[in-house]
Amino acid sequence: MNKIYLIFFKFLFSRAPLFLLQLIGIMIGHIFHTINKKSRNLLVKNLTSSKIYKNDIELYRAIKKNIGETGKTIIEGIGIWSSKEKRVLSWLKKIEGLNEIEKAHEKKKGIIFLTPHLGCYEITSIYYGSKYPLTILYRPPRQKWLETLIKEGRQKGFNTLAPTNKAGIKKILNALRKGEAVGILPDQAANKGEGQWVNFFGRPAYTMVLVSKLAKKTGATVIMAFGERLKIGEGFNIYFKKVSLNEVSSPKRLNQTLEKQIKKAPTQYLWNYDKHKGYESQRK
Repeated sequence: MNKIYLIFFKFLFSRAPLFLLQLIGIMIGHIFHTINKKSRNLLVKNLTSSKIYKNDIELYRAIKKNIGETGKTIIEGIGIWSSKEKRVLSWLKKIEGLNEIEKAHEKKKGIIFLTPHLGCYEITSIYYGSKYPLTILYRPPRQKWLETLIKEGRQKGFNTLAPTNKAGIKKILNALRKGEAVGILPDQAANKGEGQWVNFFGRPAYTMVLVSKLAKKTGATVIMAFGERLKIGEGFNIYFKKVSLNEVSSPKRLNQTLEKQIKKAPTQYLWNYDKHKGYESQRK
């Protein structure tokens, strides 16, 4: 039955125009956060604690907008996974920072792309992977049918996946040693024993040490990748910006760097992702 669902979803989402996908996303976002009080409360708590917005009116508007943007993120992701590479790339309007990539290629020490849960983060890897080899670190979902959709959907072009385990880390390291690029979601909560508790928007978050270690060990160029979502149906811009090794030299510095990036488009961040989970239990 799951295989039938998978075929149906891929057929539907591979044909719906971006405008419709995003419209559905807005509706799904509001329905989901109405039904799932836990997710809504987490979104409100995280966005409020960030102190990005200085008054209650601005905060209320940001929360309302972020609920819709979160829904877009989910539905866009399914649309990207279900569609052919050519269709996904047609949604791109502008690419900035390609000179940084060219310079990194000249160094031949590899690239570490940092792509936080901001905007349409799925499209950034599709773009780069359409031209060059890219190994993406990912955490397999619990649902097998969804894992199939994600693996097939992300492995477009020259993209390959590496799970968040020892074998996956080895695969990432080997790619960098060959001078290739790797993609990491740096705001993803680290696995047990692979992170440090440091502040992220004023609250402790278990932050990965992987980025700092890889950058130091390989000398790879670190580049922040951001897929900015434009007005509904208009597509996306991608921005590549080089990050100094000092800015990712520790989990603390990494989070500070991520905060600066997220503040550029805070309503497009996935605030209902629980980056702070587990802190209270580990203190006991």
